Amino acid sequence: MTKSSVTTEQMQKRVDDFISQFEEGYFSPLAMIARLTEEVGELAREVNHHYGEKTKKSTEEEKAIEEELGDLLFVLITFSNSLNIDLGKAFETSMSKIESRDQDRFTKKEHSYDRSN
Repeated sequence: MTKSSVTTEQMQKRVDDFISQFEEGYFSPLAMIARLTEEVGELAREVNHHYGEKTKKSTEEEKAIEEELGDLLFVLITFSNSLNIDLGKAFETSMSKIESRDQDRFTKKEHSYDRSN
């Protein structure tokens, strides 16, 4: 896995710069959740084709899971931007909750989890 040098703040600004050039602007929250659901479905379909029992039809275009994750991330960023939510802060809040709640939930490997990595 390669590490990206793009921050969530930079991603949110780039998406906002793109969306802001159009009169229509951001979609409503209800439309955004529908788009998010649609993208999750497309990702699920690709995962099913790659790892599941359902093979692609000969007429279906080959798409990468990476591409579908990118589409999902774009819609998630537009959704958070439309609600003025800082994804970096949302991630930190969620990760802190998970690290505390789930620290003893699973069997740990020989070397322990280090948050500084």
